Amino acid sequence: MKNLLGIKHLGKDEIEAILREAEYFAARPNEQINLLQGRFVANLFFEASTRTRFSFEVAEKRLGAHVLNFSDISSSTTKGETIYDTLRTLESMGVETAVIRTGQNGLFHELANEPNLNLHLVNAGEGTMEHPTQCLLDLLTMKQHHGGIQGLKVAIIGDLRHSRVLGSHLDALPKLGANLMITGPDQLMRDQTALPKEVRVVGMEEAIATADVVMMLRVQLERHTGQLFSSKETYHQAYGLTRERAAMMKPNAIIMHPAPFNRGVEIDGQLVEGKQSVIFPQVTNGVAVRMAVIAKLMTGGISTWESSLKMANC
Repeated sequence: MKNLLGIKHLGKDEIEAILREAEYFAARPNEQINLLQGRFVANLFFEASTRTRFSFEVAEKRLGAHVLNFSDISSSTTKGETIYDTLRTLESMGVETAVIRTGQNGLFHELANEPNLNLHLVNAGEGTMEHPTQCLLDLLTMKQHHGGIQGLKVAIIGDLRHSRVLGSHLDALPKLGANLMITGPDQLMRDQTALPKEVRVVGMEEAIATADVVMMLRVQLERHTGQLFSSKETYHQAYGLTRERAAMMKPNAIIMHPAPFNRGVEIDGQLVEGKQSVIFPQVTNGVAVRMAVIAKLMTGGISTWESSLKMANC
């Protein structure tokens, strides 16, 4: 695995291997593991981010790497330099891995096909296409709570058209044997003819009452033109996870959200930290998953690293 461009590029075995590595790191939440001591990783975020950016930085530092945080506002991209040329420059300085968040659909495909670019590339969110590490941390959270993913009923609800998180889950959940249901406003629905055959479009009540996992999505107003709803309250009552709807959930079902979340819009504020919510454990798992991804790309993974240490000590 040279790059993590998207879930669609990974097979079931590769996804499960990353999750096993992530479980290793999740079991050691305060441990400094210097797999990448003396090596350089750069984070290039061309869109605003809190959880993803800091999660990657914490992960990289826990792996012992030197971390460079790129700001496009103060970089040569403001003078017309392309992202490709920026990456070639960083690579020439000794940077081995670039974690990139972009609003540009198709950027990773372009970069991966550049013959002179040898950096490891990690997709930290690409336009409306994919967000593979968010998907992986969601899968890890589901696995921790339910013991596995095979056979789970997962409902993803909200702004389906613009969600790159959904873009990754459309590939991941069917590959792992989960039953994926989606629902949301008609004007925010994906093209149903392009959905995988395993994915079902259902009503709100069916999704919430039958799911083992209820994942709410934020309405991405920054990607819309014009007003979609008359008020936040109108959206909340029609398509949000209200306390009344939450009461319909299975007792062992969990509430998830990739965040940032808007209390009182897609989810009632009291449910965010309620007994069925695993929203903040998702954030915790983000560090473990991103450690697993970076380690796998740069060292082959924890098992390869431990084998190398044993050989060196023989």
